[in-house]
Amino acid sequence: MDRKTLPTASILIILMGSLGDIARGLCLVSHIKTNLPHCRITWLVEPKWADLVGLHPQIDKVIVFKRAWRISALSKLYKDLKQDHFDITLDLQRIWKSGFFSLLSHAGRRIGFHRRNAKEFNWIFNNEHIDYYRDDLAKIRHYLKFTDYLGLPEPHTLEFGLSAFNVKKKLSTPVSVAIQHPFVAVVLGASWESKNWHLQGYLDLTRHLLTKHKLQVVLLGDSSQAAMAKTISNTVNQPGLINLVNKTSLIELTAVLKAAAVGIGPDSGPGHLAAAVGTPFVTLFGPTSPRRTAPFGCENLVVATAPACAPCYKKKCPEHHRQCMEQIKTRQVAEKISEALELKAHID
Repeated sequence: MDRKTLPTASILIILMGSLGDIARGLCLVSHIKTNLPHCRITWLVEPKWADLVGLHPQIDKVIVFKRAWRISALSKLYKDLKQDHFDITLDLQRIWKSGFFSLLSHAGRRIGFHRRNAKEFNWIFNNEHIDYYRDDLAKIRHYLKFTDYLGLPEPHTLEFGLSAFNVKKKLSTPVSVAIQHPFVAVVLGASWESKNWHLQGYLDLTRHLLTKHKLQVVLLGDSSQAAMAKTISNTVNQPGLINLVNKTSLIELTAVLKAAAVGIGPDSGPGHLAAAVGTPFVTLFGPTSPRRTAPFGCENLVVATAPACAPCYKKKCPEHHRQCMEQIKTRQVAEKISEALELKAHID
């Protein structure tokens, strides 16, 4: 593809999940459109995250692939991809499936991760690759290497396309009525069991926020954290505590995180979503590295201990005691939340 045609290129971004990756990846759209305002951007995503991708005003088209590997789903995807004549595909997922979909796009330039950074033979489906980078490079910076590769200048700031997101329009009436006062969004868990903090820590932190800071506390999470949320609600039993665990859609979650004064939780998708909407997020790190996955702009709001086994990158603790998370003290988290509140006040 001639560089002269880059300004009007049709670009496909393949990034189907997870939530954290999607939230981080949205900044590429803004950066590309800032420099190539007349290009066309299509994003391929799975149904679970499609509503979030659809919020970005500069994405021209969203293609949704249903995860079920049926002939009908693949046939529909092939037809959807065929409707557009893509010049460039950016394969940000780096697994076999995304590589195969990159090939199906028939783009002249199919750009993927370096072979040593890719997984599941993903690299064989793409005909161009960015350079190799060590895994201690922040993932969001790793994504931006794709725009570097296209010859775009390094961005001075990052925009995720959610600055105009209207919280009031996206929150249901019961939720908006309940959270009339400044609040801290507390995310109770992650998809990895090894990342989860302990119940006593959340109990002590909730009491601290309600009594010392006089802030409301909104509990967030999915069905796997429902039992913990119920225990916290019953034990603390104060009107300033609001349990929204397993009660919000993805868009409502985005609205709650944007409305929050501060967020706190383990290394998980909601932390990156909070960063994307401009809310400081205190992240509790154990089995993963903050150098790689700390939410953008919140790198100084990390709480982590340093046992010899961390980071292990295991979804379940090999020793079954989750020492890296158990050693995190409520006092450490409370101090970082105070820093985050100061940062929020400065931003506002």
